[in-house]
Amino acid sequence: MMRSLYSGVSGLQNHQTRMDVIGNNISNVNTTGFKRGRVNFQDMISQQMAGAAKPTEELGGVNPKDVGLGMTIATIEQVFTQGNLQSTGVSTDVAIQGNGFFIVKDGEESFYTRNGVFGLDRDGTLVNPANGMRVQGWMAREMNGEQIVQTAATPTDLVIPVGSKDPARETSNVLFACNLNKNTPEIIEGASEADIAKGTWGTEQKIYDSFGNEHLLSVSFRRVPGNPNAWQATVNVDEGNADFTQTRIGLGTTDGVQNTFIVEFDNMGTLRSVTD
Repeated sequence: MMRSLYSGVSGLQNHQTRMDVIGNNISNVNTTGFKRGRVNFQDMISQQMAGAAKPTEELGGVNPKDVGLGMTIATIEQVFTQGNLQSTGVSTDVAIQGNGFFIVKDGEESFYTRNGVFGLDRDGTLVNPANGMRVQGWMAREMNGEQIVQTAATPTDLVIPVGSKDPARETSNVLFACNLNKNTPEIIEGASEADIAKGTWGTEQKIYDSFGNEHLLSVSFRRVPGNPNAWQATVNVDEGNADFTQTRIGLGTTDGVQNTFIVEFDNMGTLRSVTD
């Protein structure tokens, strides 16, 4: 009698724990980054009333007689399935798609969370506003004129300089790629403006000086008379004010006293040389 009562009570107690976990899941339905819990049960060890017997020449085998003593909780685990992403309209709120955690730090202690409700303190540091822990990550660094994120480095505090301005930087490199039409006619001496326009191919690119002022870099190409694979390129910054900008080209072979250079290709269109 006592054994049956004990088994029933164990079921009631442990199912109460399952109800507690379900209630906690429901209460956190609007908690950001919350992962629901799940209860797994297992039966308890059984009490043996009679053992098993192996078959004999006269009789077959006999199964043991076991009485279960109830059940208990095996595990209470969190289910880390992906939840629905929602827009909050706050630029500092972030979410993780798939696996992973945010790292937040309190002094030398690091903690992990799926809650991406973050804010900025007075110094611009990204923090968890509930406890002030600082969000960890990799700050972009300038290397050779480019912003690089070194993911192999040690994570540090993320600082977002809201309201500050980047210092003005002059253009140091321009990526230039184009195709030249080999059938473009040569420009002969005394050609009309219309013929000059037909024999000239050009491109323009915005560039900036050290004060952040915008300028227009123009490169025009004309066929070199007598050489079908050579083109003369003329470079100007703010072509309408070229006398002021004084554009000069230096390729290492001269001191850069002119604003032209010559590019030469082979018959397959591969660049062979660039000379000034």
